[in-house]
Amino acid sequence: MYDRKIHPQIQKALLAAGADPGFSARLLANAAAINRLYQELYQDHPNHQQGFEELIRVVIQAAIQRPSVLKEKDTHKDLQHHWYLSNDIAGMSLYVDRFCGNLKALAGKMDYFQDLGVNFLHLMPIFQSPPNESDGGYAVSDFRQVDERFGHMEDLKKVIAAMQQSGMYLMLDIVLNHTSYHHEWAKKAKQGDPKYQDYYYFYDDRKLPDLFDQTMPEIFPESAPGSFTYVEECQKWVMTVFHQYQWDLNFTNPAVFCDMLDNIFFYANLGVDVLRIDAPAFIWKQLGTTCQNLPQAHTLLRLIKLCVEAATPGMALLGEAIVAPKEIMKYFGTGSFRARECDFAYNATQMAVQWDTLATGDVR
Repeated sequence: MYDRKIHPQIQKALLAAGADPGFSARLLANAAAINRLYQELYQDHPNHQQGFEELIRVVIQAAIQRPSVLKEKDTHKDLQHHWYLSNDIAGMSLYVDRFCGNLKALAGKMDYFQDLGVNFLHLMPIFQSPPNESDGGYAVSDFRQVDERFGHMEDLKKVIAAMQQSGMYLMLDIVLNHTSYHHEWAKKAKQGDPKYQDYYYFYDDRKLPDLFDQTMPEIFPESAPGSFTYVEECQKWVMTVFHQYQWDLNFTNPAVFCDMLDNIFFYANLGVDVLRIDAPAFIWKQLGTTCQNLPQAHTLLRLIKLCVEAATPGMALLGEAIVAPKEIMKYFGTGSFRARECDFAYNATQMAVQWDTLATGDVR
């Protein structure tokens, strides 16, 4: 549906950027829905208009920067229609260091994968995270730097080039819910920068944290009790749902959404075919709730999907929602956004049953 306010604004930005017709058509087709979802989340935020302009800028920039080889791949995938559901795809998940040492060595393993019939790789977390406080790589301190244990960004690019040449697909993770407290945003927040303190959930005292704790279940009650940690450097409390070294991002701030969307596009334009979104059930927090599976979390995922669909349409989204089957179905989208949220998701219950069967030997 044509929007008299939004469409001319976006058309002007597209013309100024010299965007190609295909992308322009996709963005204009999604524009009204993107605006609707954005306004649902941020219409009451004081910087909502500035945030929307930044959102459109990020989407256009991603499309302009997309390499031609990936645009050709987008077209090929579109002709296949739901390419990621093909029965010709056989996947493997691996830890790079345990499999072959580092990314440089991995680039030379393409013949081995072809011999196995594997044409889809999920590389477990490879981006920068602090030793001993990494949560297996899910406490990211830099979303755009490969951890030195695995090599360098150039090594990753060579792996991706080798995979593309071999007709293989790549899946990487992104952690939307939190960053490491060693991330640049967190460091600035510790130093008292109000802009970056608003990137997280900071509180001057225990009043609101205590109210949150009344309804938020503990994720790791033995190793990381509670959902808040005191930060001595700035003498404030910060939300830490998982571990004390993982600070929850504040997606009620549109600047956080735009910056994380920019990171998503960074992966897309590296050549990632499937982006695995870690713990999407936790990405929106609201007082008086469990802060899990909230409607706004789905709104965020739908907004991401529509932006990706416009700028980098060949990248599919996988939601790692460890929830009951009836809740998992919601991550595919509902109502007018059915099939416009995550492209696929894990069946967590089935995975748990399989592991239990292997551990106990009981198939009943």
